[in-house]
Amino acid sequence: MDDLPSPLILEILSRLHDSADLARCRLVSREFNALSSDVRTINFHCSLERYTMSRSPATRSDVTPFKTIFKRLVSSLRRVESISIGVEKPLREMSYDDVEDESDDLYLTDKCFISDWLPSVAGELKSISISDFWIQSCWRQSVVLSLISCDCLSLRELELKNCWLSVDGLNPMPMLTSLTLEYVRLDDENLGRVNDCFPSLQVLNLIGVGGLGRPKIHLLHLRTCQWTVSNAPLSLTILAPNLINLKLACVKPRSLVIDAPLLTDFNLSIETASKFQVKEPCNLKALQLESKYLCSLFNLFTFGRTIKNLIVDSSKCDESGEVAELNLAKLFNVFSSTTSLTLGPGAWSKAETWFLKQGSEVIGGTKELKELIARFYVDDINITLLFIFYLLEKCTSLRDMTLLIHHEVETSIASSIMSRSMAHCARVRWRWGLWMKGKKDAWISDGI
Repeated sequence: MDDLPSPLILEILSRLHDSADLARCRLVSREFNALSSDVRTINFHCSLERYTMSRSPATRSDVTPFKTIFKRLVSSLRRVESISIGVEKPLREMSYDDVEDESDDLYLTDKCFISDWLPSVAGELKSISISDFWIQSCWRQSVVLSLISCDCLSLRELELKNCWLSVDGLNPMPMLTSLTLEYVRLDDENLGRVNDCFPSLQVLNLIGVGGLGRPKIHLLHLRTCQWTVSNAPLSLTILAPNLINLKLACVKPRSLVIDAPLLTDFNLSIETASKFQVKEPCNLKALQLESKYLCSLFNLFTFGRTIKNLIVDSSKCDESGEVAELNLAKLFNVFSSTTSLTLGPGAWSKAETWFLKQGSEVIGGTKELKELIARFYVDDINITLLFIFYLLEKCTSLRDMTLLIHHEVETSIASSIMSRSMAHCARVRWRWGLWMKGKKDAWISDGI
């Protein structure tokens, strides 16, 4: 190790996943000890094992407090550009049902703790990520946003998770281009302070942000947005003239207004909205739509003719337990220029139901569709095969079919579907596989 050039040693130290290892490396040699002070990144997270040991009467006296170790790390570095501090996933998923914890040893957005280390490194910081311990932070309001906005004038990226945030004293941060708030309570009911204080945002992620009433995102430079709405606000509004990618998940807002004329990629998960208004984006090419009521939403997409890549899915049954229908003829009519269509298992099931009810009266198809990808169950092999044959007949330009059968379907049934489908149509390039929820697809054959 002594023969390694100093720049390479520094690169190795900078790539350590856990900054606790950095302290251990200082004991290796004098050179390691000297070079470690030039590392510019801190990545320090509390594990479940450390938390458990700190609570056990038998071991807690041997455990150095998490905050103490972090402050030592910060003070030992000459220049810090990136800080990521938090609790690991098993701790983030704990709840009061698991343990009642009113201490503050892992309350990481605490004003006193932040004030202890932030001012000394704020000038060089480009990125901050804090993932708090929800059990300790959810009932304590934090002014961490105010502290960061006062001190970190060069900050580019900010990520805060699992905490209760106040916007009191929040100052404008014109240099910030990326903001992520995940599973937080935010005292900014309409997102007015977010819009005013972060005017240069290009990336915005709001995941499970509670406390919103009539939130409006109005950001002129925003290009990518992911918004997962945890509660049921009365209205949702997005005004973003430069937005390109939008992923939005909500339930039943009374009003949904999206004005994003440059939108190219749109992922929408919604049940329904009393008022649904999307200003026609001239460049929209990819749409992913998930809803219990797909057909009722189709007519709202008056710009469907521009979409080339379409992905649709739905819950297999509605709230009454009945399987609704997915009218493919209507889908092909609304999205008449789609060249690639992906059907999720719920959408496939509802399309099969529609096909079964229509029978020989089924009409409608498309000459534009070139590729079909589907994940599906098999309730009745004969109906499934007839439905596949219908798709081949009505989509005359179809050349690629990827069919993924649920992994619990009997092997003999899956094999029969494969062989009979390929025998029915030789013009198509077939790909076959198995799917299981939450798992990577397993391929059976490729390129046949």
